[in-house]
Amino acid sequence: MKWNHNENENKGIMSAGKKWMVVSLAGLLFIAPVVGSGIPLNGHSIASVASAAASSVTKLSENPVTSGAILTKYKYTTTRSGKQASALADVIRIDLQNPYVKIDVMNGQNGQFTTKQSTGGMAKETGAVAGVNGDYFNTSADGAPIGGQVTNGVLMSTPSDIKGMYSFAVTTGGKPIIDEFSFDGSVTAEDGSSFPLAGINKTSYNPESSSSTYSHVDAMYIYTSAWKSTVRPKNSATTPVEVLVENGVITQISGQGGFADMAVPADGYILRTHGAAADFVKNHLTVGQKLNTSYMLKSKTMGQSVDPANLQMMIGGHTILVNNGKTAAFSRDVSSIGGYRARTALGYSKDERYAYIVTVEKNDNSSGMSLSELQSFMIDIGVWKGLNLDGGGSTTMVSRPLAEDSTVLTFNTEYGTEQRSVVNGVGVYTSAPKGELKGLKISGSSAILIGQQASFKLKGYDTYYNPVDVSGLMPTWKSSNGNIKVNGQTLTGVTPGISKITAVSGQASTTMDVKVLGGDDLNALTTASATAALQAGSSVSVAVKATTKDGQQIDVPDSALKWEFIGFKGSVQNGKLTVSSVNAGAKVGYAIARYNGFSTAIVLSAVGEDMWENFENVTYPVQFTSNNAQVKGTAAVTQGTGDHANSKVLQLTYDMTAGTGKMYAYAELNGSTGKAITAAATSMSIDVMGDHSLNWARAELKDNNGNTVYVDLAKAIDWDGWKTLNIDLSDKGIAFPAQLKRVYVVNVEEGQDERAKTGTVAFDNIKFTMPSLSSEAGLPTGKVVMNIGQKSFTANGQKKTMETAPVMKDSSTYIPIKYVLDTFGGQATWDPANQRITVIRGGKVMDLKVGNKDFVLNGKRKGADVAPYISQGRTLVPLRLVSEQLGLNVKWEQNTKTVTIES
Repeated sequence: MKWNHNENENKGIMSAGKKWMVVSLAGLLFIAPVVGSGIPLNGHSIASVASAAASSVTKLSENPVTSGAILTKYKYTTTRSGKQASALADVIRIDLQNPYVKIDVMNGQNGQFTTKQSTGGMAKETGAVAGVNGDYFNTSADGAPIGGQVTNGVLMSTPSDIKGMYSFAVTTGGKPIIDEFSFDGSVTAEDGSSFPLAGINKTSYNPESSSSTYSHVDAMYIYTSAWKSTVRPKNSATTPVEVLVENGVITQISGQGGFADMAVPADGYILRTHGAAADFVKNHLTVGQKLNTSYMLKSKTMGQSVDPANLQMMIGGHTILVNNGKTAAFSRDVSSIGGYRARTALGYSKDERYAYIVTVEKNDNSSGMSLSELQSFMIDIGVWKGLNLDGGGSTTMVSRPLAEDSTVLTFNTEYGTEQRSVVNGVGVYTSAPKGELKGLKISGSSAILIGQQASFKLKGYDTYYNPVDVSGLMPTWKSSNGNIKVNGQTLTGVTPGISKITAVSGQASTTMDVKVLGGDDLNALTTASATAALQAGSSVSVAVKATTKDGQQIDVPDSALKWEFIGFKGSVQNGKLTVSSVNAGAKVGYAIARYNGFSTAIVLSAVGEDMWENFENVTYPVQFTSNNAQVKGTAAVTQGTGDHANSKVLQLTYDMTAGTGKMYAYAELNGSTGKAITAAATSMSIDVMGDHSLNWARAELKDNNGNTVYVDLAKAIDWDGWKTLNIDLSDKGIAFPAQLKRVYVVNVEEGQDERAKTGTVAFDNIKFTMPSLSSEAGLPTGKVVMNIGQKSFTANGQKKTMETAPVMKDSSTYIPIKYVLDTFGGQATWDPANQRITVIRGGKVMDLKVGNKDFVLNGKRKGADVAPYISQGRTLVPLRLVSEQLGLNVKWEQNTKTVTIES
């Protein structure tokens, strides 16, 4: 579910500029350590007493953001369906009694509604040192929050008439409040007559307490200059009459339909009236008259009025989560925000001193939390009362690292590094004066590659944990061991392992642990080109990127790579592979790059990248289909736009607004048959025009065995305009030839409200990388039959003998792979120094290590249940694992202990 003023103009969001100071370091003798909250770190656990399932909370790290604000990372561990699960949470605790820190509500661009922007964008614009996303909003409406909002003491938006929606507020005296609020206001004409106000800066919605189905029927709303759009609510079900009030005086009254494209002036507001409210305007208001407004917020639980002028800030949320330090019953239905998701929440401590900004991560390192788990976690960390904010794909936290000038993404969102545009957020601001230099910090990456020249800088922070300019310092660098080489100001990774680097300036020094990454720290190596032409004189870019296990992407220096060439002679210089000569009889070649043993490969062949479809001369039908009769759309070959304006493209439009559940919008190729991919492909390239809908883009293939294969093009369409996507097909197990049946957009049910239900995407220039028709499609076919414990076997009906018989170990069959490759094509090499066997067949290069269940296939780390081992001096590999990864079919007959391999 993603589902606003007094006559004084919006004062805007507070701006906190950079805190710079000039300091003298001549007499600096001591750099003080960072002071935390006093709570023990690293391994300190809190046992949960609120959760039904056993759970624990472990504090992993703690870092000051500014004076009065501390960022703490926690690990939450629990049991789900009998299995242990864990999630990471990031919490900023704000001392509401600290005079130098405050929290406030950030908005869209220039502090206005209808101009959504990312949390990071809001923080940068307003000078926040930290921030999170805020209130719920209707993604298809104008771009205003559902709840009430007070920013810097100004009422920007009023609560909607929706039950069970709580708000978080802080009074001008620094007291936190979590409550359900309503709005009570009126306008009074010069003749003394009055009419009730329904709200301020509200989009149209469906109220839950009134008898009206529509929020704006017979109602009067105020719109201030905080409403950026020149059009008030997109759809309010009735025709409005609008009144322009400037400096408390009516200056214009519109006809039916309101003012056309009028922006609200800074010194006034617009009354938007409907039905009975419009009749009030007709009967009681005249240009030139004064108009008075009065309004208050009202606590639904206490029944007391709250003057917005007495609030420093307020932001709307969803259900209450914690009350009096205990799990609270949800105040409204939460089925639409269920599951294990990223979460955002706010709360405060029992003594009302601390406010907690809580986020839960959902990414490769964290499984997310359910709402009940979030309740348990919040209680564990000291929340006395708390509420839920907009979560899922909206959950975003940015924070300023110690001694740095700007905020950065604290953790990856559900969409990776993509920050969703939202209507508002909660910012943390500092007003601390210039302090004395408190400490120095080394700024730079904590992980580098072998051969990488790392850039590190010395930075400083003051007694209020705000940055200090120490750019004039030229420190001396030292390394604790040979893992990192130091040459003046240049630090270079040499061998894998952790090194403590030290920066020394005068009598002051500070240290930082830096890890030089080895092959075991990587998840993937990728090259700029996956294929190349196997002919003398050809060259191709082979710049290599490493992806670490924690998701970082780093350019690999040429000096850190060792290249191996099979089937040709060549060289790699400055990121380019050049073929000098091709071996006699070679129809396919391999350039294998290894970083500390971790490999990736470029396949060279006579057939490279094939332009499979550019939609210029389509002779088969294209049509729109869906899984849901309520989903409408079109699919057609049409003239492109933007970068593809001079070519034809496959355009897919969709409208899912009437549908429910998991919804698909398909562009179907050639009816139910699809279009043939005639040769074996290892990768796919496709140009996609995105609509920033955050929907899922996929392709569907049917392979030669009749299996349906789903290929992810993009887990989230998080861009506008054209973008080229490259998809690895080597690990999909596709039996070629195959048919590409359709490309399509998916709006999954979980978090559906976070994604657009209408949009337009387009596809063009579909290419498949086919390593070689003679190496993949032309590989030998046949049948091999082996028996456990027997050295004799048959290959294509001919009896042959192995040096070592197949072995059954822990329900897996192991053999020397050579005898499989002899029949089905390919080769294997053994590296005794690294206990590694490299298997090559067609367009696939596979590395396995003795005793290691992980293996590397075409540059990507994969996991298996079994590992190669050495028996009687022979290296045996798991037959099924290797054979199936190489595209072979393996069958097992239990009674006769027979293994049959076919291609």
